[in-house]
Amino acid sequence: MSNLTIRPLTIRARRSEDLELCVQVLREVRLVSGYPMKWPSDPVGWLDHPRLDQAWVAYSSPGVIDGHVAVQNGREVTRLFVAPAARRMKVASALLDHVSVWAGGRLILDVVDRPDSSAVAFYEATGWRYTHMSTAGWSGPRGETVRLRHYVR
Repeated sequence: MSNLTIRPLTIRARRSEDLELCVQVLREVRLVSGYPMKWPSDPVGWLDHPRLDQAWVAYSSPGVIDGHVAVQNGREVTRLFVAPAARRMKVASALLDHVSVWAGGRLILDVVDRPDSSAVAFYEATGWRYTHMSTAGWSGPRGETVRLRHYVR
């Protein structure tokens, strides 16, 4: 049996004043899981790029961001991450359910193809259907080709 306490979670539209805290959480995520694969030169701009339709944050107490998600192109999930301290508390599931309601149903996403990917395991365990593989239009940190797994829900 787990000792984790699942706290009440609030999801709301991300505000500009959330961005610096989101970057701090993203740094923690990068240290633990390597996401994003390449650290952006402008992490605030990476989180708040102009092609986004909407972005949300999840929090369980004021001043603490437990997770983040954004949507671009009407139904493409992007910039999804959960603070290491909030993992296994259903934050990602709650964010994706919220996005699904906002988008009116069908969503798509892609994830870097890695043999030990907890993201792939999560998506496949929560009903996302693998559709195909592609080559990313960007390279990895050492200039390597990056393969992406595409999913639909």
